[in-house]
Amino acid sequence: METLFTSFILDAAAKEQETGFIFRLDAQLLFDAAILAINIFLLFILLSYILYNPARNMLKKRQEQITATREETAAANEEAKALKEEYDAKLKDAEKDAEAILAEARKKAIKNEEKIISEAKLEAAAIVEQARKEAQLEKEKASDDVKKEIIKVATLMASKMVSASISETEQNQLIDETLREMGDDTWLS
Repeated sequence: METLFTSFILDAAAKEQETGFIFRLDAQLLFDAAILAINIFLLFILLSYILYNPARNMLKKRQEQITATREETAAANEEAKALKEEYDAKLKDAEKDAEAILAEARKKAIKNEEKIISEAKLEAAAIVEQARKEAQLEKEKASDDVKKEIIKVATLMASKMVSASISETEQNQLIDETLREMGDDTWLS
């Protein structure tokens, strides 16, 4: 390798001695340089169409895809927020509705309770009135029975008095005797 490099340097030094320059700038060198520049330019254009443009297109598509994904994500987040707000609103409405239903149920229960109590009071009053009427009837019946018993007693006493004209002491004895026969229960009731 050293020999190759040393031979190149020696060639360059020999050319310099022949022409006085390291490189000769002649028309051939300029023509070769122009052709080389055109070839590099054409190679660059060709490679840009073959390699660079597809790579750029791929990167552009990837960037568009990422942007679209970000936009979709933002839209999904907004939609989720809107749905959450709607859900919260519906939940609050449901709680209000439940409270209203419970309040209505309480009102109905109180009305039913009052209705039952008033019906029970009316029924109790009717029962008391019926009991009073029955007591009155029983009292009248007892009074009639007592009157009948008194009539019987009076009839018995009158018949005994008529059958015998008796003195006052005998009359008292007859009344006492009649009362004993009837018993004390008849007069107490």
